[in-house]
Amino acid sequence: MKKTYFILIFVLALFLNGCNTKKQNLKGNDSPTIVSPYFGQKPPNLIPEIFAPGIISINGRHEMGVSFSPDLDEMYFAVQKKAGIPADIYFSKLEDKKWTPFKKANFTKGKKAGEMKPNVSYDGKKIYFTAYNADFTDTSIWYVNRLNNGWSDAIKLDSPLNEHEVMTSTFAKNGDLYYTNMSKKFRTYYAPNINGKYPKFQEAEIEFGGHPFISPSQDYLIVDARNREDKNQKADLYVYFKKKDGAWTKPINLGITVNSTFDERSANVTPDGKYLIFSRRSEGGEMNLYWVSTEVISKLKMAYFKKEQ
Repeated sequence: MKKTYFILIFVLALFLNGCNTKKQNLKGNDSPTIVSPYFGQKPPNLIPEIFAPGIISINGRHEMGVSFSPDLDEMYFAVQKKAGIPADIYFSKLEDKKWTPFKKANFTKGKKAGEMKPNVSYDGKKIYFTAYNADFTDTSIWYVNRLNNGWSDAIKLDSPLNEHEVMTSTFAKNGDLYYTNMSKKFRTYYAPNINGKYPKFQEAEIEFGGHPFISPSQDYLIVDARNREDKNQKADLYVYFKKKDGAWTKPINLGITVNSTFDERSANVTPDGKYLIFSRRSEGGEMNLYWVSTEVISKLKMAYFKKEQ
């Protein structure tokens, strides 16, 4: 019964990332040889724009969980070809001012059927990710270490938090870990960095939300959750700000320019702190990547604390 519950929760989590899609291969992005850290795109302002259309954001599939290396010369993201099928992580590198063709990472070398939610560490020496079985069980956090010419064998994070069904690891600059605990009703949890280990964990003291992104200094936390005020219960992005007393604020919706009439999920901020990248469901059901200036977060923060004065 317990195993069945985990499977249902995980399938639901993936289903929320997209549904009713058509078969899709990677033919459309075989050669992303466009100059610049962001694939030749003009940076967005306060209104989200589709990220790398036809190169990374391709109709008929789901893209999610973007992570760049600290120097913006490597890019990792997950692709789910259709709902119910395990996802794969793909990557590209910026070499001679051009992005290399995308390749499948296959970090676990077949030990796990699915890999997603990549997260390059702040020093670029590790990549954390979520891995799971073909039946969507044993969902846990893994990592690889950087070697001279690639990455080490995948290692399951040695922490009691992996005794639960968990996903979406995100780290603060000091190494503190935030993640989604699916065994606990899809809640965001927190594990402090204790000499490079994570022996303790607890629920983050926020009202709701999963798929977290924690800022480097832990001054804000972004999550997604069903909008309870929306009759269609679509997923929106919310931000929590850290108050002077160390507590989190109430959840603040990122607003109608960021949150559309469709689902928005799995947000991440680029290492330079300039852009928020997230997944948005289209009318056809697939999930594509969008990006927007992080000024949307700064404006909300300024407005909130000005109001509190």
